[in-house]
Amino acid sequence: MQAIPIPGRAPELDVAIEAAVRAGEAILEAYRGGFESHKKSDGSPVTDADLKSNHIIKEILGQTGRAILSEEDADDRSRLSSGTVWIVDPLDGTSDFVDRTGEFTVMIALVQDGSPVLGVIGWPAEGELFAAQSGRGAFRWSGAWSRISVTQTADLARCRAVGSRHHLSDTDRSFIGSLGMESFASVGSSLKVARISSGEAEAYITTTDKMKEWDTAASYCIVTEAGGRMTDMRGGSLGYNRADVVHHDGILVTNGAIHDRIVSEFKKIC
Repeated sequence: MQAIPIPGRAPELDVAIEAAVRAGEAILEAYRGGFESHKKSDGSPVTDADLKSNHIIKEILGQTGRAILSEEDADDRSRLSSGTVWIVDPLDGTSDFVDRTGEFTVMIALVQDGSPVLGVIGWPAEGELFAAQSGRGAFRWSGAWSRISVTQTADLARCRAVGSRHHLSDTDRSFIGSLGMESFASVGSSLKVARISSGEAEAYITTTDKMKEWDTAASYCIVTEAGGRMTDMRGGSLGYNRADVVHHDGILVTNGAIHDRIVSEFKKIC
């Protein structure tokens, strides 16, 4: 793989890309060869691939000496005293992995002073990567690196919405329908935000209070650097490396041009 075309990039970006690629290879091996799945205490699925990916990522990122917050590990609260922290979802979209939709990802972010400054999303089934560094733009690897950006579409009637295949609530469905967007597609994992970042959709809406920092940190950096926006559903900013890792007020991701309009419409019903 060619180096990402960001002159003077942070060395941690190359580390994160290496970790995402190697973890993705292990995930794909399990995906093609068989795996075991069971339920965690919160009822969510976890597989051998989640744990193998987590081990590989921690081994590689651990060389940087930074604290790591991962979905698959107990939370070491000593991270709260660190200004810079890795936030990782070793296998985002485990339900899609189990269902063999191909729409599962590896998510790695570096957070500095509460804000993601690096983000990498690996898409093992397609051999693609999405990566960004704060202030340096967002890029997609699909045989070669290319810069990506959101659309400038501001007319809701011409916008494409994406949402969860497994967790779309009646509230989400009703609100998305009320906006009168052109189309809606169910998409797995962080690929929803990747689509927006690549100009293939304009909005992702979820009102759930179950999203956590590792579900959004890498995506936040990528969509922001692609020109889009990510907030909670009321337009509030998202914080990272907090004691409480839950995003309590849903997540709204857009191309930026329609963001305030959707927040305004949501506030009318909430």
